[in-house]
Amino acid sequence: MKALIVEDEVMARNRLARMLTSGFPDIEVTGETSSVEDTINWLRNPSNSADIIFMDVELSDGDCFEIFRQEKVQAKVIMTTAYDRYAVKAFEAGSVDYLLKPVGDAELRRAVERCRERGAAPDVDALLRAIGRQARPAYKERFVVNVGEQIIPVSVGDIAFFYSKDKYNWLVGSDGSHYILDTSMDTLEEELDPKRFFRISRGCIVAMPAIRSITRMPGGRLRVIAVPEPPIDMTVARARVEDFLAWLE
Repeated sequence: MKALIVEDEVMARNRLARMLTSGFPDIEVTGETSSVEDTINWLRNPSNSADIIFMDVELSDGDCFEIFRQEKVQAKVIMTTAYDRYAVKAFEAGSVDYLLKPVGDAELRRAVERCRERGAAPDVDALLRAIGRQARPAYKERFVVNVGEQIIPVSVGDIAFFYSKDKYNWLVGSDGSHYILDTSMDTLEEELDPKRFFRISRGCIVAMPAIRSITRMPGGRLRVIAVPEPPIDMTVARARVEDFLAWLE
């Protein structure tokens, strides 16, 4: 089985290639691309072929659905994404399966085995109809918070990080201001632009501009030094370290 990996994050792409090589002796990674343009050019090259494509939704020059709009994809497709909103639509539309990042061994094996069983390329028309105009999510541009009798709009550009403490979720501005939010961390993660924000742990999402340095800790974990100084220990969960480092790049 020949595989093409479409992924714009170098570390994530390398990690997936290693997982396929070590876990599936019958799968040969014959191509790797990082953008819509590169992928279309790869598919149009008659010397290239793939039986299965692992395709990230968000690429460096747009969303992967543009590939389907421009090129007929004959291979079986497994979507990789950090967002359930994409995953459910892609799966229901017949794209075989999806993997939520960070990709785990068990999930990868499940997706590959499903590809073997189904043996059919995705229904591209159904896929594009399911995604429709929502192929690129509309990320939040501001949050509206309540402070007493005041209603205060806070632009995402002015947000340093979010954190959970004592059963409350807090928004912290770059000026050090703190506001309680009536929004779960899972919802925040979906609503925020992943190029600017990263969820380093269950209880913390940090904005790129707020990071001043990172300290390595025993056991492979990382500690984030942020400005303004956070009221919690900003430690990157061990399972998120590799993706966090890739995000920083």
